[in-house]
Amino acid sequence: MARAYWQGTIRLALVSIPVEVFSSTKSAARVAFNQIHKPSGKRIRYEKVVPGHGAVDADEIVKGYEVEKGKYVLFEDEEIDNVKLEAKRTIDLVQFVDDDEIDPVYFDKAYYVAPENDEVAGEAYVVLRDALKETRKIGIGHLVVRGKSNLVALKPFGKGLIIETLHYADEVQKADAFYDNVPSKKPEEELLGMAEELIKRKTKPFDPKAFKDPYEVALRELIQAKLEDRPPEAIEEPEVGAKVINLMDALKKSMSGDGARGKAKTAARKAAEEPAETKRASKAKTAKTGTRGKKAA
Repeated sequence: MARAYWQGTIRLALVSIPVEVFSSTKSAARVAFNQIHKPSGKRIRYEKVVPGHGAVDADEIVKGYEVEKGKYVLFEDEEIDNVKLEAKRTIDLVQFVDDDEIDPVYFDKAYYVAPENDEVAGEAYVVLRDALKETRKIGIGHLVVRGKSNLVALKPFGKGLIIETLHYADEVQKADAFYDNVPSKKPEEELLGMAEELIKRKTKPFDPKAFKDPYEVALRELIQAKLEDRPPEAIEEPEVGAKVINLMDALKKSMSGDGARGKAKTAARKAAEEPAETKRASKAKTAKTGTRGKKAA
């Protein structure tokens, strides 16, 4: 099992549950580039320099907070360390909210929460998980990691629990300013109905394995082509429609095209599922018909 990101207890009133917290994501093997000096083929390195002074040593560097343009308040590392919170090993669930009450924009990163390998801890863990499920609530608390306090939401997830870190209110931009151009009038019923029908046609269960980063795929193909000294294979790009001029026409064309593709896929699927004997008989019949045609000619 992966190394725990945090170990401690979840506390609900007088009930304490020993848990371990693990990151829910892993570092993807994404393509990363370095800057290279083309004539020599060597990697470019960077030095920390001060304009008009030149390169500086690491022990001459301190942190600074800009209070005015070009004016900084300077701090030593020890001063900042003194402000850091002590490593608190408890997540106090101080409040509960409805499971759909928190706007998605506040959620940041998810972590799996597992009980310690202990019978009592496991029983309390399951009780809390099921209580949250039955009441459809999310627990709110604070998690202190590396000297910083994170606002977190605890909720049931599959057979266990998951914690999601939350942004504080002053970290989230207000949405209103970005929606000034959204029309206030309601859409026409016919347009709305066609859009809903199009959505229904394209609705199916979510499978994360079905999605790949097309940019990453194209980069890897480009790298492989360079290694093999060949032109890169063309990567199929999704069709991009023109700017919508007439919404009604665009919806009708979308539904028509979607329907045609659906029929084609169904025909292809039926052909693939057709028994081999049927296929051979069909080919033989076609060949026989072709021979008769040639004789007649």
